[in-house]
Amino acid sequence: MSTHIPDDRFYSREHEWVLEEDNGMAVIGITDHAQSELGDVVFVELPELGTGVSAGEPIATVESVKAASEVYTPVSGEVIEVNEELGNTPGAVNADPYGDGWICKIRLSAPNELDALMSPGDYEEFCS
Repeated sequence: MSTHIPDDRFYSREHEWVLEEDNGMAVIGITDHAQSELGDVVFVELPELGTGVSAGEPIATVESVKAASEVYTPVSGEVIEVNEELGNTPGAVNADPYGDGWICKIRLSAPNELDALMSPGDYEEFCS
């Protein structure tokens, strides 16, 4: 299995990715591996703005033609932005999971939680 794994982010065992931004924010989405397992995404239920979240909690639901799957936040903080475009184009999760298919942005409350996540190399090994 060969899926694209960008080397600029962190990964969870639940197949989410976190891209840390230099302003104390983190972008969250699901991995290429996760979207390929799900199949064609038809709906994304996004978290509410201003919601406080803790690492490991479900923050979104991705529905595909096969199943509905929870998206768990790998980090704690406050939801400060959601990808409204997914309401019109949920397939962006399939087409560009690391770009246009992002789910939300969180203001990190415990940046050290990133240390517990997998590096790209570790995630690649985890998936194989």
